[in-house]
Amino acid sequence: METNPHDFLYEMLRTPSPSGREEQLQEKWLEYVKSSADELRTDGAGNAYAILQPEAPFRVLLAGHSDEIGFMIKHIDESGFLRVEPLGGISPLPALGMRVTILGTNGTITGIIGTNAEHHGGAKEKMTTDDLYIDCGVTTKAEIERYVQIGDPAVYEIEPQRLLNESLSGRGLDNRTGSYIVAEVIRRLKDETLSVGVYGVSTVNEETNMGGAFFAGAMTKPTIAIALDVTFATDFPTANPQKNGDVRLQKGPVLAKGAPINRKMNELLERAAKDEGISLQYELTPKTTGTDADQLRLTGSGVPVAVLSLPLRYMHAPREMISLQDIEQEITLLTRFILNLTGKEDVKPVHVPK
Repeated sequence: METNPHDFLYEMLRTPSPSGREEQLQEKWLEYVKSSADELRTDGAGNAYAILQPEAPFRVLLAGHSDEIGFMIKHIDESGFLRVEPLGGISPLPALGMRVTILGTNGTITGIIGTNAEHHGGAKEKMTTDDLYIDCGVTTKAEIERYVQIGDPAVYEIEPQRLLNESLSGRGLDNRTGSYIVAEVIRRLKDETLSVGVYGVSTVNEETNMGGAFFAGAMTKPTIAIALDVTFATDFPTANPQKNGDVRLQKGPVLAKGAPINRKMNELLERAAKDEGISLQYELTPKTTGTDADQLRLTGSGVPVAVLSLPLRYMHAPREMISLQDIEQEITLLTRFILNLTGKEDVKPVHVPK
């Protein structure tokens, strides 16, 4: 594996991991963390676990999901064109003209999403994924069926690219970045003295059903859990900070506040940020978080949760953008948070009077 941790992030972003087909990425993730963890595990959902101090009674679960949005092949016509179903919250309009990788049953192949020439009227004003089709260059159904079957997934074929000011553009930064952060926290804690068990999990299926998070919570029975995800940056021209909050790249990780969130956990995270001189931003999650935390908190007897996110521009577009500076700050913050824990923390909001 690469010695520069960012190299592994780039490798993750190059690896197709559509929701439900995360195996290739999960295998790379396990290989990357195996020398740092006391124990590795997998489960029936496809989650990958790297564990430190599994014998400790106080268990901290860090969950970052490894799956990305994409398409599923739902129909093959007689000329070999492929019709698609959305796999997660993917928008049809940005897909036009994009190159895709199809994880075919009998081989991985490349195709392009067709688009009508502007000379002939251009794209429809209102589009759905029913209007999209993939062209692999064949002329018959029999040709494409040598490679592809109904239900095979496809993702955009895009290379991660470093931009100015520590910015990184790529496909599926939501949320391979979270899975990467989990791995890096495990790696940085490996030689530290810990008072708690740490369960780093690269989860699956968040973009479609959050089933991976439920498996993870049910298997590990954590004392507390933190979902690591991305959230909407609102610092680009068409964004609306007044409506959606003021969240900016290079201004630090984003802590969620709302009914699902354990406030005492937030206080511990804020203390860790202060210890490291890291500025935090905030987002509101009044009802649900839209992250793995929503399933984690409902496992077992219930799990107190927090959500820590990276600011992300252009969510679910073919090319998203984050700041590597924000990633490093989040890794540092989580490492300090865990090192601060004594294993005796009580995060119950209310206590029975004596």
